[in-house]
Amino acid sequence: MSASGRGYRYVGPHHVIAAVKAADGGATIRTAADFADWVAARSAEELEEPFTFVVGTDGTLRLAPRRSEHVACASGDRVLGAGEVSFYRDAGRWAVNEVTNQSTGYCPDVASWPSVEQALDQADLDHPDCFTHAVVFRRCPICQEHNIVREGHFVCVFCDADLPRRWNVDPNADHSDGP
Repeated sequence: MSASGRGYRYVGPHHVIAAVKAADGGATIRTAADFADWVAARSAEELEEPFTFVVGTDGTLRLAPRRSEHVACASGDRVLGAGEVSFYRDAGRWAVNEVTNQSTGYCPDVASWPSVEQALDQADLDHPDCFTHAVVFRRCPICQEHNIVREGHFVCVFCDADLPRRWNVDPNADHSDGP
């Protein structure tokens, strides 16, 4: 489990997860050699854009093209983290340039960072000390819509209700499992 004690279920549109096939999963990156093989198969144009990533419940990084659905990258499974990541070469080594938790399918809490960090460390990728752009997701307790909290303004963009300070996106999550 993640440091927050939470695995994230897919909470996005049902038609998206219904279209996921077991073979859709992203490339599994367990080691530096796995990453080297994966990155060698990417074009220069592909490497200019961020990639979709998830961290599986086994702690393993999975990568897919940017426009891929996170739930497809995860083969429909729960994740410990999800977002977008970009890479660059530094002194002959690959490193993470930017990494976010931006996944509107899983809406992971910013507390998912330790799981993402551990997966990047396992793949021997240098990386920032935290999400370079952390997205705060909340579900409105009144209208039930998912929101992205911007500039610390915890108000629903759909109905103007106050949003909770604590992560609450998955209504079926066991809230005793983390902050």
